[in-house]
Amino acid sequence: MTDDFSKLFSNMMEQSAEMARLLNPALESFNPAAMEKLFPTMSKDMMEMWFGKTFNREGLDSRTRLLVTIAALTVLGAQADSQLRLTIRHALEAGATQREIAEVIFQMSMFGGVPAMTRALEIAQSVFDENSGENE
Repeated sequence: MTDDFSKLFSNMMEQSAEMARLLNPALESFNPAAMEKLFPTMSKDMMEMWFGKTFNREGLDSRTRLLVTIAALTVLGAQADSQLRLTIRHALEAGATQREIAEVIFQMSMFGGVPAMTRALEIAQSVFDENSGENE
């Protein structure tokens, strides 16, 4: 890690910890689903940092990176419901189709199991329904 990157990451972590303390000082009842209601989609700056050119100068494009993230979250199962829902929304915005998202989830059945795949497909369908047929 370079010093500049280390400082950036350290600063980001400090700001995140402070924000978490402000939202829930005790941090005893953190609820990712509640966070999803506060932040239905990631800010453009965060998207650029994590999925854009900041950490990924000449690597995967945003669409592919988000599809890979959907695969990982599918394998994690029910513990990643909120994150999966957000990532599916972002993948659609990045140009992924509903079919591509479903195929990625189907592919993960052999790694995460059929129950994880089924849950992920239910989440994906709910996001697709929210978007009322866009990006099919």
